Amino acid sequence: MRPPAPALDVIAGQTQIAQAAAAASPAHINTMEHHGQGQVQAQEQAQAQAQEQGQGQAQQRQPSPLAVVMDAETRDSRSSSSTNSPLPRDNDESDFYGVNNDSESSLGVMPNLQDMQVNDQECLPPAATLPSEILISIFSRLSSPADMFRCMMVSRRWARNVVEMLWHRPTCTTWPKHTMICQTLQLPNPTFTYPDFIKRLNLATLSDDVNDGSVMPLAVCTRVERLTLTNCKDLTDAGLMALVQNSPHLLALDISQDDKITEQSVFAIADNCPRLQGLNVTNCKRISNESMIKLAEACRYIKRLKLNDCNQLNDDAVLAFANNCPNILEIDLHSCHNIGNEPVTALLANGQSLRELRLANCDLIDDSAFLSLPYNKMYEHLRILDLTCCARLTDRAVERIIDVAPRLRNLVLAKCGNITDVAVYAISRLGKNLHYVHLGHCRNITDEAVKKLVQACNRIRYIDLGCCQHLTDESVMRLATLPKLKRIGLVKCSNITDASMYALAKANERARSRRDANGNVSTNYHHSSSSLERVHLSYCVNLTLPSIIRLLNACPKLTHLSLTGVTAFLRDDLEAFCREAPPDFTDHQRQVFCVFSGPGVSGLKRFLNTKPEFAQFHNGDENLRVAPVPHVDMDGFEDNDVVEDDDMGDGSEIALGPDNDEPQNNTIPPPPPPPQAPQILGLNTTQGSWFDHASRSHAAMHQADPNVSIPAVALDTFAVPAPVIGSTTPTQETPTIQNLPIFQHQESSLRGPSTATGNVSGGPGQAHAGPSTATIQSIEQDDDEGSMD
Repeated sequence: MRPPAPALDVIAGQTQIAQAAAAASPAHINTMEHHGQGQVQAQEQAQAQAQEQGQGQAQQRQPSPLAVVMDAETRDSRSSSSTNSPLPRDNDESDFYGVNNDSESSLGVMPNLQDMQVNDQECLPPAATLPSEILISIFSRLSSPADMFRCMMVSRRWARNVVEMLWHRPTCTTWPKHTMICQTLQLPNPTFTYPDFIKRLNLATLSDDVNDGSVMPLAVCTRVERLTLTNCKDLTDAGLMALVQNSPHLLALDISQDDKITEQSVFAIADNCPRLQGLNVTNCKRISNESMIKLAEACRYIKRLKLNDCNQLNDDAVLAFANNCPNILEIDLHSCHNIGNEPVTALLANGQSLRELRLANCDLIDDSAFLSLPYNKMYEHLRILDLTCCARLTDRAVERIIDVAPRLRNLVLAKCGNITDVAVYAISRLGKNLHYVHLGHCRNITDEAVKKLVQACNRIRYIDLGCCQHLTDESVMRLATLPKLKRIGLVKCSNITDASMYALAKANERARSRRDANGNVSTNYHHSSSSLERVHLSYCVNLTLPSIIRLLNACPKLTHLSLTGVTAFLRDDLEAFCREAPPDFTDHQRQVFCVFSGPGVSGLKRFLNTKPEFAQFHNGDENLRVAPVPHVDMDGFEDNDVVEDDDMGDGSEIALGPDNDEPQNNTIPPPPPPPQAPQILGLNTTQGSWFDHASRSHAAMHQADPNVSIPAVALDTFAVPAPVIGSTTPTQETPTIQNLPIFQHQESSLRGPSTATGNVSGGPGQAHAGPSTATIQSIEQDDDEGSMD
């Protein structure tokens, strides 16, 4: 029978014996052999005594290593003198643990009793063994704070990972929430270190009532990286300085429209926020040049800077940023009227990565700002350049800009009255890079320049040619061939007719020529969905109802259509689909206001397609009055451009309703004779009214009544000053800009609307129509579009 396996304590003892025997010298081993018998007897007596004291205590007592060695040697000596066969050693069944295994692998390591004990710990579920990085990645995909709260209840480990995400950007949208957050931050013994978790603070939604007492409790947050305090009119230096003095990690600060902030706060920012990268001080009138110079010298990592409407700043402040902050990506100097040529040249020459330069209403800038640039340097990073109302610029400046910045994507030259076709020819060299161009009020531009621009730059998404009164249908026919055109502004282009609308409607029918084996060429028409989303046609007085119906049915993506001042649409039955006029419009401005947006466009199309009185416009040959669209080189149309940049600056599109999926009516008959002047809003159209007069002579749309004054009208996010009666010269007064949130990196979000200050007047005693503008704003601003029409 096979002997039982030795006990664990025996194995350990034998291991220690073997180690001691291997380490003993030969002389010492001989000595132990002579005295082995006496030591064996001593060992036996010790064991007997241990058994008498109790089995438990005997097991805990460990034998002397020397005694064990001598006992083993003695047994070996006795067995060697016997004539019987030697008995197997106690560890014959456990040769695995022998000392002869000298391997350095894990199998050869001598175990001890602790290693050989069985671990009775309960096995953890797989979710409990996930690394914290994976847990955080999973939790970050939870959109609801309630779900995060539930995750905190699972375990302490989950709670530690979730709580930091919940407090990363606390929601201060109501005063009860703000109070609860402040009370939690003041707890004496909190469960977690909540102040260390907060990285972003935004009090913009509470701006009307925010004061120093509102922000003082938040001063304990020492790891804030982004701080937004927009429009906090009652916030003073005391509150802001308390926040920034404890925020060495601050990266972005927005204090736009905080008109009580002075240079003291700017000095505090310079002293305590060396890592600052973004600053918005729009309309902060009390900051000084000295404080901004100190900030530029202390915060050399500035990347984004907005100094809009800071008229007190001069060249020295901007030069300090140009010379000390080489990493500037975006700078906005809108309406900084004291900024001249030198800072502009320095910003371009020293900026290693300058991407956006906005100089709208900087009326001191002239050609020398760009002609002074070094000839051996190119500015490949520059993508957006806004020169709205820089009236001193000429064609030479534009040519130089295109030479040094060949990758411009968005170019705004609105109200640059000296621009001619020569400048447009230079812009054409941008080719496929150009997506957005604003040439409103450049009245010297002709059809030839537009044709050249369309031929060379076939990726244009947005073009504004408002008030370019020399343009005709020929320009619009060429613009209709742009395959990616989303928005077009033709406000007050009084020479365009229905032919332009039919061309835009036919833009989705593109000819494709094929040559067969015999050399014969056949042409087929490929129908695709029109890309047009927003069309501005206000005061295009020659347009009629049939062409607009055709345009509506041909453009399923259309979400905005402005027809203010177009006589054919001044009807009571269409008023239900029109957007409400801005509240500060005059009575006459309200009468001619006609803008359709979002659901209004869908409703208008459905109404015009189903009303019996408009049925005549859906029957007949669709080719009647459709002017042939000239062929334009479409090289690069199939460009596989997967990333469609939001170059219009809308941020989001208005959702289209199901009405856009209605079948399109593709037949347009010849236009009917001009309709009788309608009665609108109770006006008598038979007694020399404005409508009667306008139906006889469209030229009256551009006349002015010197007896009527028009107040300033707040439109979109800017205020349009009251135009001078009878004048078409753009006003030089400074509009008030309500600033967009800082650091919105949309290359297409440009300022500088094109505002027509001409008036609409008819018969005597009538009021005037509002100003006309094709704006470049975000969707929230653009929807309030009185200024566009």
